[in-house]
Amino acid sequence: MAAKIRVRWPEGAICGICFTNALHITGTCTLCGHEGLLPGRHDGADVCRSCAGISTNMTCDGCGVEAERFRSGHCIRCVLHADLSSVLQPHTPPDLRLKRLINILVETDRPESIYTWKRSKAANGLLAGLGARDISLTHLAFDALPQSKGVEFVRELLVHHSILPERDRHLATFERWLDTRLENLSTTASVERPIGQFGRWHHLRRLRTMSQPGKNLSAATRSAKQEITEASKFVTWLHEEHRIGFPDCRQAHIEDYLSSGPSTRQLIRTFIVWHLKAGTVSRLAVPHRYSERKPLITQPRRLELINHCITATRVAKSPRVAGLILLLYAQPIIKIVGLKTTDLIARPDGLYLKLGTTPALIPEQVSELFWNYLRDRPNQQTGNKNSAWLFPSTIAGQHMHVDSLKDKLRTLGIDLAAARNATLRDLVSELPPTLVAQALGYSAKVIHLHAADAAVPMAGYISAKTHFSSEPRS
Repeated sequence: MAAKIRVRWPEGAICGICFTNALHITGTCTLCGHEGLLPGRHDGADVCRSCAGISTNMTCDGCGVEAERFRSGHCIRCVLHADLSSVLQPHTPPDLRLKRLINILVETDRPESIYTWKRSKAANGLLAGLGARDISLTHLAFDALPQSKGVEFVRELLVHHSILPERDRHLATFERWLDTRLENLSTTASVERPIGQFGRWHHLRRLRTMSQPGKNLSAATRSAKQEITEASKFVTWLHEEHRIGFPDCRQAHIEDYLSSGPSTRQLIRTFIVWHLKAGTVSRLAVPHRYSERKPLITQPRRLELINHCITATRVAKSPRVAGLILLLYAQPIIKIVGLKTTDLIARPDGLYLKLGTTPALIPEQVSELFWNYLRDRPNQQTGNKNSAWLFPSTIAGQHMHVDSLKDKLRTLGIDLAAARNATLRDLVSELPPTLVAQALGYSAKVIHLHAADAAVPMAGYISAKTHFSSEPRS
């Protein structure tokens, strides 16, 4: 079906989509030097309305700027400001925080996306609640709402712009998750009690101790949830299959449970060990589980993937850069998403990446891609301008989610664990393990284990010094 014609310009009929796209082109007119909208074309170049002979009115009746007249002669920003002011009511009673929120949403790079978002039922309900003052601007009030992406989007926007105070997002999410988990178990006291002790006295206490500005608890909270979930399954199994509580558990029960189910059941080990130390149970043991082999890709495959990350120009830059960090420096995904722009260090002899105590030089063959990405990172709109994260999220103030980056890297054909292991093995085959650990931020124990697996002599210190030096080379 042919697109509906919206206007006719000297160059021909213009459909609605092309009209909107044309009114988003700005710059300097090549014919007259006008700075502003360049909706027309002349000899293959973008030109202003006057030079193109376009008579369509492109001036907002509200603010006077050149823009598409989105509704009733007003541009999208004026329309959005009016709509948000109507629902958020920043003046009745006066609340400067709501006024700031309106300005933040209006000034985003793509106000059309906010206009679409606010019309959804969930977003409109949230904004109306804020405007009616039924929802206060506090973390406690947002915690009480049904959790959704929209709620977290607004919350993180408010945090990013200091309207709400900073707090550890992962810790807060874990606290809510734990409360819900224990509430679901509360009908069976013999199950809820040992899980509550383990969850609150071990994991929650440990996470609160770990929480500090700049510390990413994503991996720690995920691990805690897995251990609590598996422990809950085990204690529930004791109750349903053997009609006993956890204090009456015997070694035979543990061995039966571990041998009759998936390997994830091994995650009950921390639960058992903690309760042994607490004196709740005695004479129980869960052996450590060791992986029989580390998955590996071949060195030719690794080099092929590196080349693909460099040359796949049709793929977004973020997964390509992240892929290179994985394939060159063997970084876990949780650490890659947590990198900040300040971890890229420009020096006279090149670009360095700070992963451990000694920054690593980025090879010249790939440094241009890193520079280009740094100048054009994604998700820099919707109140997330100048994000400190190297891989910013669509949520203000947050980095890209681990699972999101994993999916993007797998789309590039990267086997994450196998690629990381192969990279580590290659590095420790060429360089002293201690220097590799310092450059990559790994513990010496982990690196030496990979060196032992590689079973090759260490290269000279001078070679390593050249590759990972923290001093600029002359």
